[in-house]
Amino acid sequence: MIMRVMGEGQFEVGDDHLNLLNELDAELVTAVDSGNEELFRHAYAKLLAAVKQYGTPLPLDSLEPSELILPNAEATIDEVRELLMADGEGVIPGFPE
Repeated sequence: MIMRVMGEGQFEVGDDHLNLLNELDAELVTAVDSGNEELFRHAYAKLLAAVKQYGTPLPLDSLEPSELILPNAEATIDEVRELLMADGEGVIPGFPE
């Protein structure tokens, strides 16, 4: 799966890491639902760090379509909440929990 982190580029994440990312996504949903900014910051930082750790960066001149677009690390809780509400499945849709 190709994921774009706004302002940081694209990362190709193998299927073997999608379950972990889905778990982190569930944590993020819980944090956003709580409205707790500190909990949200921690959960979102963990998700972004995992995408970067387990994903392989694509070349900057690559124009691959991204299957998922994540806001940058400075995104607000409201921006991420809007993203979550777009499909009701978290930021990583379509993967089993």
